Amino acid sequence: MELARPTPKASMSEPLEDYLETIYLLVQEHGFARVKEIAKARGVKAATVSIALRKLSEAGFVNYVRREYIGLTERGEEAARRVLTRHRLLTRFFSEVLGMSPHAASEQACSLEHALTDEAMDRMVRFFEFLGTRPSVVAAFGQCPTGSRPGDVEPCGTASPDCARCSLAPKEKAMSIATMKPGQSGVVTQITATGALRQRLLDMGILPETKVDVERSGPGGHPLWIRCQGARLALRRAEASSVLVRAGA
Repeated sequence: MELARPTPKASMSEPLEDYLETIYLLVQEHGFARVKEIAKARGVKAATVSIALRKLSEAGFVNYVRREYIGLTERGEEAARRVLTRHRLLTRFFSEVLGMSPHAASEQACSLEHALTDEAMDRMVRFFEFLGTRPSVVAAFGQCPTGSRPGDVEPCGTASPDCARCSLAPKEKAMSIATMKPGQSGVVTQITATGALRQRLLDMGILPETKVDVERSGPGGHPLWIRCQGARLALRRAEASSVLVRAGA
């Protein structure tokens, strides 16, 4: 039996992807989305939203009837989550690694999320996995004149390898989600899967340093139902076994 399949990519323009992302966030926050809320979030007129919704409906991404609530189809939800995951990953990179302000980091992520390829996303996730075992690397980068913004810190004046700013944290022991019980929580440290299975997990929003809560399991322990970044996800055995976590609050 096939254990994984590539997440289908949305074939649409960048503005329509932005609309999908907005609808997804509104549904997560309020349980529904309407034209006026979408228009307010996007800063456009209701008529402009209606045109976009008709296009998304025709393409099978949303369920839309004029003057009624807008819902995402399964295809639409997958496409929206794919774009949103890239946005969050890029925002984290610009903010946590490069030290940009949250607003600037989010704006930069908006301009790049549509163009981030699967390969580029995978390499960025692997970088975060590396940082997860060496948290002091980012701190050192922020404190070092090389990585700080002008005026943030004073030069240390040393290139000594013994400098405390360059110390590395020991690698933490991790367990897979497959070994967790309902009610347990953890923080993702690494995704060991490769190829299509790995990409599917990344597109679902399962990224390093994100919290996962195990809710319940099916007969025989699978599928395993978890909650991650506001979404309820069902993981098959191979998927759950390839996600490593550390104990989290």
